[in-house]
Amino acid sequence: MSKKYPVIAITGSSGAGTSSVMESFEYIFRRENICAQVVEGDSMHRYERKEMDALLEKHHKIPGNYFSHFSPEANELAELENTFSTFGETGRCKVRKYIHSDAEGAPYKQSAGTLTPWRDSAGGADVLFYEGLHGGYVGDEANVAQHVDLLVGVVPIINLEWIQKMHRDQKVRGYSPEAVVDTILRRMPDYVHHICPQFSRSHVNFQRVPTVDTSNPFISKHIPSADESMVVIRFAEPKGIDFPYLLSMLHDSMMSRPNTLVVPGGKMGLAMQLIFTPMILRLMQLRDR
Repeated sequence: MSKKYPVIAITGSSGAGTSSVMESFEYIFRRENICAQVVEGDSMHRYERKEMDALLEKHHKIPGNYFSHFSPEANELAELENTFSTFGETGRCKVRKYIHSDAEGAPYKQSAGTLTPWRDSAGGADVLFYEGLHGGYVGDEANVAQHVDLLVGVVPIINLEWIQKMHRDQKVRGYSPEAVVDTILRRMPDYVHHICPQFSRSHVNFQRVPTVDTSNPFISKHIPSADESMVVIRFAEPKGIDFPYLLSMLHDSMMSRPNTLVVPGGKMGLAMQLIFTPMILRLMQLRDR
């Protein structure tokens, strides 16, 4: 873990809602005048879209074989570890971008599904901020988690995660329901072996739990709203967390365990502001020293 140049990582599965969590952190950075070097998880894909699709098709034909975007083999995890380590020591790193759409690729004169060339980060950043699949990964290929100063897990219960993915992939990316279900099934072994263990290493986990029926996520017409949800917030180390203050500021919240706070879904953004602002400022104080 670094102190001079802290590393903050948001880790979660595809469809978990890490992007909305990212917005809360961006607000804190703006308010506290903190310059963050953003590293997108998709930029650490090993393969561009056409090559990845060909590999998925190849592995899909082998009985008992599994391979997905979650697989360590499909990602540059050693490069991710090096990025965190290098930034922690120097405040700089190599960055690139994965192009999701032709419109996004227009400024780079690249098509969707490609990776831009590596380039040096601009410098002058106070922290590195990562959002993606492997922020807390530990395995034979790399130990990414050891370089993270604040690791946050975003983990909706699995049915809600599937509902969110079904809606996003169909409406935003144009996939058929059958294709999305096939992707979920294909990724399940990697999800169990490589994604879930990260949430045992995180400093704070946010798990959204719907209060409406999501028994069959594959026929759900709507994503449960924030007001139809509760959020379970688990702290790996509750020492130093001002729970009475949080309970007083977050109306209708409660403690379910000594290290677990439960808040209404609509209060998730506010909870993040209250929890992470002092944590980030503490990292900045250590950096200044």
